[in-house]
Order: sequence, then structure tokens, then C-alpha cells
Amino acid sequence: MQALINTFMERRGDLYQALGQHITISLVSLLIAMFIAIPLAIWVVKYKRLAEVLLQVTSVLQTIPSLALLGLLIPLVGIGTTPAIIALVVYALLPIFQNTYIGISEIDPSLEEAADAFGMSRMRKLFKVELPIAMPVIISGVRTALVLIIGTATLAALIGAGGLGSFILLGIDRNNVSLILLGAISSALLAIIFSTLIRLSQRAKPRQLLIGFIILLVGFAGYGVYHKVNAPKDTIVIAGKLGSEPDVLINMYKDLIEQNEPRVKVALKPNFGKTSFLFSALKNEDVDIYPEFSGTVLESLVKVPKAQVGQKRTPQQTYQLAKKLLKQQDDLTYLKPMAYNNTYTLAVKKQFAQKNDLKTITDLTKIQSSVTAGFDLEFIDRNDGYRGLQKTYGLNVKVKSMEPKLRYSAINNQDVNLVDGYSTDSELRQYNLVTLKDNKHLFPVYQGAPLINKKVADKYPRIKASLNQLAGRITEKQMSEMNYEVNVKKESPAKVAKTYLKAQHLWKEAK
Repeated sequence: MQALINTFMERRGDLYQALGQHITISLVSLLIAMFIAIPLAIWVVKYKRLAEVLLQVTSVLQTIPSLALLGLLIPLVGIGTTPAIIALVVYALLPIFQNTYIGISEIDPSLEEAADAFGMSRMRKLFKVELPIAMPVIISGVRTALVLIIGTATLAALIGAGGLGSFILLGIDRNNVSLILLGAISSALLAIIFSTLIRLSQRAKPRQLLIGFIILLVGFAGYGVYHKVNAPKDTIVIAGKLGSEPDVLINMYKDLIEQNEPRVKVALKPNFGKTSFLFSALKNEDVDIYPEFSGTVLESLVKVPKAQVGQKRTPQQTYQLAKKLLKQQDDLTYLKPMAYNNTYTLAVKKQFAQKNDLKTITDLTKIQSSVTAGFDLEFIDRNDGYRGLQKTYGLNVKVKSMEPKLRYSAINNQDVNLVDGYSTDSELRQYNLVTLKDNKHLFPVYQGAPLINKKVADKYPRIKASLNQLAGRITEKQMSEMNYEVNVKKESPAKVAKTYLKAQHLWKEAK
């Protein structure tokens, strides 16, 4: 409990900002869903067949996995709050539409006849009779939708929209229970508070509710326009994938750019999410720079000519081919790489390795029937991952898919006895794991380098010079140590990044 309180005190500023983002995304999504679903349900009350079709459509939409929906939206509308709001509106339509339709269609026919007998117009009957009677059922649907929205909105952090999900993702990544609880408890409290407020709104009249919702919508729209108009013009957005290593690197990028380009403001989007999300965001110009690995470029992001597929390459050849194909296919600028090779590796507990005499990946094939692996989804699906292990080594083991950081907890708790990882992961040292030699050289070279939107590279030529100061620097040992300081010693990535730059004489203290 004390750890949770300490975490809150340290990060309350970030928490308040995340709360604001979460509330904005949730309420805007709810209001849009209501303005779509409620009028639509009122209109189709007299068309039962059409109503049944729409109920089926909204039901199907709600079954689409949220990550899949976000992935589909990113190429169309980019990253940030827009795809998050669209996805949340999709999920909120069913309960609001369904409850509105049921609430009005099940009104006692005698009441409808009485309203007609008094000569009420369609709109007068709607506001004076139907909506007041159906209001408790409609409000119940709105409450259900809001709770669903607030819970699902935590995934918005994966696409740079912020919110309380950033605390949950960061907590999982850093194995910090306090951060996870801070995000989860805040989200739960938010749902309870707003659910209660909506329940109390049942006492209001339909016209009062409508006016209130319009005021809220206009307010949020005005807030968004204000921030867009007053946003700094020269802002470079640097994003990073999940993990301490990208977090450290993007902080280095920020320090180097702002030091050499004082007129430029840098905004960071750490723990952004999957490689495909980030690459799409860069191509759509939603982010300007992010660190990417040469091996990942060739394996996942570009189309390698058939004649060159499967070739063994030196680190320099891998980088040059990645740079060339990124330029040709996506018109992106790939700067010079750092020294370390953060390649894939397979790891086991030291005791397990000694017991089974494991030194190489080939040695695993002798005991594969007793191996249970914890691999992340990206590794399972990659040709230089588990697919490659099956083809190159003939390795077929029982596999459990899990998030990258969870696999280390799983092997430490003996839920699995083999995990994939990266050679600079701090958990290898933290959990006393042994890495197995890739004796058939399956895993390609993975050298990290800044990947930049061409427009930004052309507009700010000094940025390239700033970031190229890291070229040929940062050894595997240094990167592993920096990851250890962030994940285990709980140092901030910004502090670790600046400490390294100072040690390498790349940071000049202000006089």
C-alpha cells in the first residue's frame, strides 16, 4: 500500500494529465455514440425488420477485437485520439441503440393511443410521452456504454492517444505493480463516478439532457480546436516501442535535438506499441522519428527482392539494404546505426540449462517434448522467430503466447521453461537466465538507428547531424546496463539517457 501511495505522489502530475485524456476520449466517444444511436433507434421503431438488421449489425461490430479494429483504422485515419474515438463509438452503439429501441417500442400501446387522441404531434408525443417513459431504460444503456468505453479506452495508449492505459502498459513493461494498480484503480473509480452521475441524470427532463449534451460536445470541440491552434508550430514528435530501451533512446534523441536546434520543441510518445502501429504512424506523418532495428526493417517492414531473401549479411550489409529499401519503397530516411546488436535470443533458467546440458539452440531439440515456451506474438509469427526455429532447427515445442514482459515473469514462476528475448534485456541478468547460442545463425543482425519522416529530415537538416552523434556508439553491455537501471533500479529513462550523454561528452551543460 505504501508503494502505491509513493508511486501516486511521484507521478500525480502524469496521472492528472492521463485522467484528463481518458475523460475527454471517453465522454466525446459517448456523446457521439448517443447522437448516432438514439435518433436512429427512435426512427426505426416503426420499421421492425430494419431495427432487427441494425441490432445484428451493432452486435457484430461489438465482437470485433479492439486491437484488430485499431489496427484497421490506423492506415485510414492515422494514430492518436481519432482512431481511439472511432473504435469506442463502435463499441458503444449496441447498448445505447438496443436500450433506446426497447424502451420506446415496449411502451404501453394505450398510452400511445391516448397521446394521439389528444392531438399531439409526432415530436410533442416523443418528448412529452415516449422519451420520459423510456428514459430509465435509455439511461441504463448509456451507463453500460460508458463503463464499456472507460474500460476499453485504456487501449488508446497503444496508439499514442494517452489515457490511463499508459500507466497500465508502463507497469507491465517495468514489472511495476504499483503503476498497474494506479491505472486500473483510477479507471475503475472513473467508471463508478460517471456511472453514478448518469444514474442521477434520470431525474432531468429530455430537453434538459439534450441541451446539456450539446453544451458538453461544443465544449470538448472548442477545447480541441484551442489546443490545435495554440500548439507549437515547430514540434518534432518522437515515438518509441514498448520497453525501457526505446524509452531511453528517444530521450537521448530529444536531448540531442533540443541542444542543437533550440527553436524546435520535441514531444515524446513512449511505450507506443507494436512495430506495425509505429511504422504506419511514421508513414502517415503522425510521428516524425522513432528508433528501428535493421533486422526488423528487412524482416517485417519492406519487401526484400526474392534474389536477396535468406542471404547471410554482415551488419553493414544489413543496414545498407534496409536503408536503400526504406528510401525506395516508403521514402523514409534511415540514419546511421549504433554499435550494439540487439538480436533475438532464447533463454532458460541457469538450473534448467545445467540439468539438461543446454548450450546451443540445437541442444533444445533433444528435450523438446519437455519444453514449454513463452513467446510473444511477434516472435511466433516471424520468419526469424519461431517459424525460423522450426525450419532451421526442427524445433517444435509447446508454445504459450504472451506479452513481452510477462514471459519473463512466467519463466521466473516456472510456468514456462523457455522464452524469447533480446540480447540487451535487463531481465536476463535480473532473473539469472542463460542464453543459448544461435549455432546455425538464424537470427539476423539488429542494429538500432533513427528512422525519420523525409519531410522532417529535409526541413531540419541539423537533426540528422544531431542524431548521427550516436552512430557507432552504445555497446551491448552499455545498453543492457541502462535497461537494468530503468527496469530494476527504477531510474527514469530521461535521467539514464542524460547520464550516458554526459559520460560520452555529447551533452553540454547550460552555463
